[in-house]
Order: sequence, then C-alpha cells, then structure tokens
Amino acid sequence: QVRLVESGGGLVQAGDSLRLSCAASGRTTDYVMGWFRQAPGKEREFVATIRCNNGARNYADSVKGRFTISRDNAKDTVYLQLNSLKPEDTAVYYCAAVKQRSLATMTGAYDYWGQGTQVTVSS
Repeated sequence: QVRLVESGGGLVQAGDSLRLSCAASGRTTDYVMGWFRQAPGKEREFVATIRCNNGARNYADSVKGRFTISRDNAKDTVYLQLNSLKPEDTAVYYCAAVKQRSLATMTGAYDYWGQGTQVTVSS
C-alpha cells in the first residue's frame, strides 16, 4: 500500500500562487499520480495527472496554463504548482496514486488517496 500526505495549502488572494506537495510512503516510479479537488457540496473533480516514469501529464481545461504538475522521483513526491489562483479554485486538494501506465482523470481509477489540503482563494 501507498500512503500519501498532501501539504502546502493555505489562504491566499486571487492572483497568488501556491505549491502543493504530495509525499508518498513508497516508490512511485511505476505509478500514475493525480491531483483532484473538491469544493463543499460538490463532487471531487480532476485537476492534473502525471506518469511518474516518463513525466507525461494532462490537465483539466479549467487549470490548463495556470497549474503545473511535476514529480521528484528520488523523493517520491509529486507537486502541483498553482499560479494565477482564482476564487473558484477554492477546494480541498487531494493527491491520488495508482500503479498503472495510462494517465487517469477519473477518481475510480485511483487506489490510494491522501487526506487533502485546503486551498482557499479570496477575491
């Protein structure tokens, strides 16, 4: 099993930046990692995904050009750089992992989830 711990969330103003981190308990080189977010009363939605062994990545249209997912395989850590934050980005951000090759945008594809980190963006 893989344990995931997110960090880096906070309360910021619109236009600010944050970097979220997801530290994994074990090796993730054979994994696909994802970031999802969930606002109160809403379904968890896809944000970004990355294949750890080659760096292939994909993003939700709502964050494309503003967010960047990256990884440090030596540290078994995945990051999400959040730039040009908007109030609608406010949510709990979750890291997820699955041992597969294909990038995944659906919550059901992932086997492991972190506890989430809160991102709040004020206008």
